[in-house]
Amino acid sequence: MRRVHIDDNASGENNLPMLKLLDSSLRLCSVPLSLATIWITVTNKQDNTSYGTLKYSDISGLKYMIFVSALCAGYAIVAAVCSWVRYLMTKAWIFFISDQVVAYLMVTSIAATMEIYYLAYNGAREDSWSQACSSYGKFCSKVKLALILHMITFGCFFVLAIISAFRAFSVFDPPSVNSQEVYEDRH
Repeated sequence: MRRVHIDDNASGENNLPMLKLLDSSLRLCSVPLSLATIWITVTNKQDNTSYGTLKYSDISGLKYMIFVSALCAGYAIVAAVCSWVRYLMTKAWIFFISDQVVAYLMVTSIAATMEIYYLAYNGAREDSWSQACSSYGKFCSKVKLALILHMITFGCFFVLAIISAFRAFSVFDPPSVNSQEVYEDRH
């Protein structure tokens, strides 16, 4: 495989400066979204005279979502700064792998939080779980808002994972195919 040099300052058909701007913008956009997710979740608690107080720290899935959101915000800041350092931009694999890891962690935290929200909203009669949202409506509304913000943040990281994959793999030429081999394979 032959390596191809990509110039970030190129203009015309090569839109890498726009890609770099989109990359940085998405990273910086994910920071306030992650911080808002953390703030809404951490400040979420509701008292109920019949059942007591419910707060985020009582639910391990919400604590996991906070951990992933904090990791995402911290990584996004570091990656945004590093994306403007020319030496690190040549290390596209670092961004590719770390963006993939963060995106997958976000998927797992979204799944855990959605499961919690589903059980709180619908209950599970066969497992003797009653719905909690009828008693803790304000709490469930804030969990839903935090989950929506977390999903939007995931959307940013999904696009970032695609961008970093493009950067990591675009430095290689496509594999060359001998036309004689193709002819022989078809016949």
